[in-house]
Amino acid sequence: MVSSNQLSTSSSQSAGSLGEDSRSSSGSRMEGGSLPGDRPKVFIHTNDRQMLGALVSQYSMKRNAANPTEFDVELIEHAKYSFFKDYEGREYLRDGASRVWRNDDLQSFTPLRFKPPELMGYSGRVVITDPDVFAVGDVMELLTRDMQGNAIVCRPRSGAKKLEGILATSVMLLDCAKLRHWRCQEQFDQLFERTLDYADWIGLKKEDRNTIGLFENEWNDFDRLSEKTKLIHNTKRKTQPWKAGLPADYIPAEKYRIFPPIRWVMRARRKFFGDYAFVPDYKTHPDPKQEQFFFGLLRECVDRRIVSEEFIREEMKRNHVRHDVFEVLEKVPALPN
Repeated sequence: MVSSNQLSTSSSQSAGSLGEDSRSSSGSRMEGGSLPGDRPKVFIHTNDRQMLGALVSQYSMKRNAANPTEFDVELIEHAKYSFFKDYEGREYLRDGASRVWRNDDLQSFTPLRFKPPELMGYSGRVVITDPDVFAVGDVMELLTRDMQGNAIVCRPRSGAKKLEGILATSVMLLDCAKLRHWRCQEQFDQLFERTLDYADWIGLKKEDRNTIGLFENEWNDFDRLSEKTKLIHNTKRKTQPWKAGLPADYIPAEKYRIFPPIRWVMRARRKFFGDYAFVPDYKTHPDPKQEQFFFGLLRECVDRRIVSEEFIREEMKRNHVRHDVFEVLEKVPALPN
């Protein structure tokens, strides 16, 4: 388990103040947030709505690593990139249809999955994760694994999307030198020019499959916590443990190929009543073990002053965090070392 002096002061300070430009678990950094050289790194991309999850994720990566000083962990924050503001309220191409870009959507950070190679100067190896992904095992095992010459290693999506060959980009191991064609802002622009479909981009459909390898599902375990889990991903938005009871702030999927009329109804709902109309509130996670794991990590973050109570209260006011969080923290059992 990582000791408190192995965690950066920048992380704990930024948890109490949202005015920082970036949050890094190392010390020095280059412009844009990256570090020089080929030192392995974990990037966690996020926006303000998921900042608490991102900070807990950052802590978990170091906590559960055998040698936490051998790699760095850094947040990539949506608010830092002004090009997103230029497209607020504009239509873009997604799943073959038009969607309106909203910077305050829960998942407005997702285009930043393609930012790490640029931040690293197209050099070195990184893992990129969503802010709702938490380390159960040692992420250094992923950072140092044999990529077998691939540029990208990830896992398939589940369900019908797996049958379509869509890949999950919420956790990826990247060889940055082999991804020089990744230009986050340029590709984001193409969504609005309608020359690139968001679904194709985010699902790696435009990438050469010969350059993509697959890792075990346990490195991106979708709402499953087992003895084999390495990185748990609370991917079902409606049951994220820190959101229970809050009003919805995300747009449900509108891709129903088996029965397309459902898709039409969903789009009509959004058009006539608003993005979040009739979307159910967040629910309690069905697996108590996963809720206990997250809040066990958060409790340690608070105890170590990595996340301040003041920051949590502010997030509660903004409806980014469930309002009974302190009651939950009082009852949650301590995690094993």
